[in-house]
Amino acid sequence: MEDANGCITRPFRKRKLCQGDEMLSFSLDGLNEDLLERVLSWLPTSRFFRLGSVCKRWKSVAASESFKRACSRIPSRDPWFFMVDPNLNQSVVFDSAERSWKKLNHPRLLLDSCNCGSIPVAASGGLVCFRTMSGDYIVCNPVTGSCRKLPPVDPDSHDRSLHAIALNTYSNYHGSYKVVLVSGDLPKLSLKVFNSSAGCWEEELILRRKADDSTEFVSNDDDNHAVYFLSRTGNVVATNMQRSPSKQYSSVITLKDGEEIVYYFSSAGTVVACNLTHKYFFEYPRLLPVSYEYSIDVVECKGEMLIVVLSELFESASLRVWRWDENTKTWNQIAAMPPSMSHEFYGKKVDVNCVGAGDQIFICLSSAELCSYVLCDCVTNEWVELPKCSMNGEALEFMSAFSFEPRIEASV
Repeated sequence: MEDANGCITRPFRKRKLCQGDEMLSFSLDGLNEDLLERVLSWLPTSRFFRLGSVCKRWKSVAASESFKRACSRIPSRDPWFFMVDPNLNQSVVFDSAERSWKKLNHPRLLLDSCNCGSIPVAASGGLVCFRTMSGDYIVCNPVTGSCRKLPPVDPDSHDRSLHAIALNTYSNYHGSYKVVLVSGDLPKLSLKVFNSSAGCWEEELILRRKADDSTEFVSNDDDNHAVYFLSRTGNVVATNMQRSPSKQYSSVITLKDGEEIVYYFSSAGTVVACNLTHKYFFEYPRLLPVSYEYSIDVVECKGEMLIVVLSELFESASLRVWRWDENTKTWNQIAAMPPSMSHEFYGKKVDVNCVGAGDQIFICLSSAELCSYVLCDCVTNEWVELPKCSMNGEALEFMSAFSFEPRIEASV
C-alpha cells in the first residue's frame, strides 16, 4: 500500500528494550502461534499489508483464518475516511491514526463495465456500500477489496423517490449487516431492508407518523436538492453547489436504548427521523429560518445525531455543530469553528459534506473557489485543517467522505 503522495510507508524496524543500563533483546519467534496472532492483531491496519514480507511464518499468520478472528477481538480501530472524488474511479483514504493519505487498490468488481460510475452512499464498521448507475447495491471491504453485489431491489421501489440509504454493521467477522432504504413522499414513507444473514430484501414496510408529531408537511417536488444547500427562500441556489452525488442520499443511523433510527434531511430542510424498531417517523423543528442561506449536513457521533451548519451573517461565515436536546426540545450548539478560520468561507457559496467518527467530525468544504478538509473534535472544540492530498505532483480534490474502521476481517 502506498501513501497518496506516492511514497512507500515505512517498513518495520527492530526495537530493543532498555531497562536501566541493560539492553534487553526480545524476539517474537519464541511465541506460540496463538500469542503471535494476538500480538500482531494489535498492529495498525496499514502494517498488515507488509506482514508477508517479514518472514514466512508471519506471511502464514497473515493469511490464516485464526488471525482474522484475533483481529475481530480488537474492540475498535482508529477510523479511515473513504474519500469521494469526481471521477469515482479510485480509492483514497485519510488515516486518522497516522494523519496521512493512502491509496488503496480499487475493488475489482467496481471496475467492471456494468458497475463503472458506482458511488459510495453509506458506510458502517469495516464496510462501504456503493450504488450502481442502475440502482443496484454493492457492499465492499475497501481494505481487502472483497465485494458482494446484493440482489436487485423490487422494481416497484424504483417508482418512489429515494431519500436515504443507511448501512448498519452488527458483526464484521461474520458479515452481519443491514442496508436500509427510505423512500416515498412525506407523509407517506416506506422502508426497505436488506438482511445479509438472510441474503435477501425483506418485505417493504410503511412507516406511520408518530402520534405526538404535529409538524405540517410541505410538498415541494421541484426542490429535491434543498436538503443540501438552502437559499434564503428555501430553494436550491444552484445545482453545482452540491457537487457530491454520493450525498444525495445523505443519512445516518444510530442505535440507542435498543432502537435503530435513520436520520435524513427532507426537501423542506428539516431532519426526519425514521424509527426502524417501532416503524414510525417524525420531524425535528428547523434549526434556522428560511430567510437564512446555509449549507447543512447530518452526522452521527457516538450514537448521537448532530447537524453541521455553515451560515453567513453580518458579512462573515460561521461553521457550527448542533445537538438536539430532548428535554428542552431545542437545538443546542456544542462546537464552533474559530471565526478566524470560518471567515475564509464568506461569500464563496461553500458546500459542507460531513461524516462523524467517535468524537470527531470530518468536514469537506468545497466550492468553485476552494477545497478544504477539517477535523473537528466535538469534546475539546479543536478544529484542525488537514494537509492537501497530492498524487503525481497534482493536488486531488474530494467532494465528501465516509467513515469506516479499517478491518481486514470484515466480510461481506
